[in-house]
Amino acid sequence: MTTFNKAFQTALSVTLVVLLVLTGCSSNNKGENTGTEEAANGKQEASATPYVLGEKPLEFSFYGHYDWYTMPAWGEDLATKWIKDNKKVNVVPISSGGAAKQKLNTMIVSQELPDVIWMERDADVEKLRSEGMLVPFDDYLDKYPNLKKWAGDATLDMLRSPDGKLYQFPNWYTTQPNGNAGYLVNKKIYEELGSPSLETTDDLFAYLLQVKEKYPNVVPLEVGQTAAGIDILVSAFAENRPYTYNAMMAVPSGDKLVSIFTDPVYRESIQYASKLYREKLISQDSFTQKLEQVEQKVITGNIAVYAASSPTEFGAKGNALLKAKDPNAGYIMVWPVHKAGLDKTKIFPGDYKQLGWNVSVITKAAKDPEAIFAFLDWFTGPEGQRTIMWGPEGLYWDGTDSDEAPLFTDKFTGDVEGREALMASTVNFQWNGNTVYVDKSKIKFESTLPAEKRSWETYWQSEITWKTQYDTTEFVNLDPAGDTDEGIAAQSVLDIYEKARAAAIMNAKSDEEVNSILDKAEENAMKVGYEKLLQYKTAKWQENVSKLK
Repeated sequence: MTTFNKAFQTALSVTLVVLLVLTGCSSNNKGENTGTEEAANGKQEASATPYVLGEKPLEFSFYGHYDWYTMPAWGEDLATKWIKDNKKVNVVPISSGGAAKQKLNTMIVSQELPDVIWMERDADVEKLRSEGMLVPFDDYLDKYPNLKKWAGDATLDMLRSPDGKLYQFPNWYTTQPNGNAGYLVNKKIYEELGSPSLETTDDLFAYLLQVKEKYPNVVPLEVGQTAAGIDILVSAFAENRPYTYNAMMAVPSGDKLVSIFTDPVYRESIQYASKLYREKLISQDSFTQKLEQVEQKVITGNIAVYAASSPTEFGAKGNALLKAKDPNAGYIMVWPVHKAGLDKTKIFPGDYKQLGWNVSVITKAAKDPEAIFAFLDWFTGPEGQRTIMWGPEGLYWDGTDSDEAPLFTDKFTGDVEGREALMASTVNFQWNGNTVYVDKSKIKFESTLPAEKRSWETYWQSEITWKTQYDTTEFVNLDPAGDTDEGIAAQSVLDIYEKARAAAIMNAKSDEEVNSILDKAEENAMKVGYEKLLQYKTAKWQENVSKLK
């Protein structure tokens, strides 16, 4: 997946108060939303014959449950216009208005749910499901085969709810490694400094000191918004250690998950980051800067190295802009750095999960949930993916090969600006991404091109980033519901974690002070229920492990 900065984007929880209100909602009201008695009783009968897109109009509402997400108008770009005209599908966006939690709560209380909710794969889904608000997909899976074919039974089984049914349609699911996390390097600066080794953490530190001395107006190491790139650095200090464990606030040890605060690898990475901060080798406003500021620094070449969960997003744009002004400028990527003595082939700055990123759920407000599922299934299939990724047939692709991969036209490589503009116009419609199909189609085509015509992004994905992402499927769905004891503890621990991380990096004057701050964080976390939270996450983790056997 090459779009969206996914890291650390999370949906806000549905509150207990709202769910208590829901408990009192009558099934008759649910029935009014669907217009059928069966829906009111929680039943969604599949029709005898498959729904065929294009035979009759289909319109449904779509709500992206994120503060940051605003869906563009459907039908105003080439891809969705083609879908609207040829498949007779119209999608009506509902915006969060920058306040996703409040928006969803309001819709629930007023019993005016959207037909589809695009959201995180978390406890909120189960809350909606347990209140009888979601439509199960099981009766549709064989009738509409794309999801089952491409995601596979193992992935779908991981998405099933406690009642054994499937309610979640995954986005960017995969059966092969993918991801973009890693290190972007300013090519011109790197070459002007003699292209020194950038293999180890010591190499990186020495290089950043050189940059600071020779290029005073350049940020030696950009770590992104809220210093997210600091988490990437943890992978350098241990083999098989993705930054996912930081986000989990828990580290595997045998068959248990233990404290992040006492973990020696985490501590070493924070000590390293603190040293970088003290030496002014990373932005001093790393914890407060906005994403737009990061983007501007990258695309104008005002950084030497950029560590991030998806540096290719800004890197591709910056590479094109810088090369347009100077053929020797641009960006390259380097193999993830590692502590001396470690096996570099076991260093994983990023991760991937079979389940992908997030999910779409169909609510019982939908008048024809099967028709919506039929569309989502088509959307995740080859034709839907070709259309939303590269536009309708006849422009940048014409026909397909035996694997259903698009046969790209000369315009695909000749009209780079137009192609990129089209792809940018559809990025916010990619709710049902099919990673394997899209990635294989890109690589298959790229392999036929001379080096100068290959996509910068696809090149580095195939050379480095896809090879250095760790499979963390076993660690999905560990977060407790926000209204439980564990959920309340999780929020408190998160607050402690974030404050301690910032203080250790920005305020500590030595490794000893870093340890002292983390010691205090451990003590405070245990007081608010961290041990109970770790026990909960361990149990959920072991459930996943048993499912994956």
